[in-house]
Amino acid sequence: MKRGAGMATMLLLFAGLAAAAAWLARWNEAVFDGPATAIDGDSLRMFGEELRLAGVDAPELDQTCQREGRPWRCGQAARAALERETRGGNLRCTATRRDRYGRWLVTCRAGGADVAAALVRQGAALAYGAYEREEAEARDARRGLWASSFERPDSWRRAHPR
Repeated sequence: MKRGAGMATMLLLFAGLAAAAAWLARWNEAVFDGPATAIDGDSLRMFGEELRLAGVDAPELDQTCQREGRPWRCGQAARAALERETRGGNLRCTATRRDRYGRWLVTCRAGGADVAAALVRQGAALAYGAYEREEAEARDARRGLWASSFERPDSWRRAHPR
């Protein structure tokens, strides 16, 4: 009898630990549904929170690139592309963690389409740990950044600290 009670206690303990782990996992995740404002080419503001698109890196807002020997505002173009992808509808952004700046890292969908994938496919953003297939497609078709010469956004940030 004691052995059975001990086993039941152990099962209850494991069930409690599993429930606590599930609760903690949800606490570290967030879902944002609604309209958003583009901050730059890979960041949004929604309900007062700054959200960073996971898996991509876009030119910085002040960054310029070269096309046919002339500068063009690729950072402004990246933000405009994000605005187009998020305009006129509600986004559903799912976050599972924050970056070192406290921003939620998110995957967003607009009308069922992955926003970051669309940006990379257009050449408005680069793959950064995800979306390599979309980047190859944009590069091969010479879309957006790939139709110009540009400095990778992470290199540009190092050369132009705030």
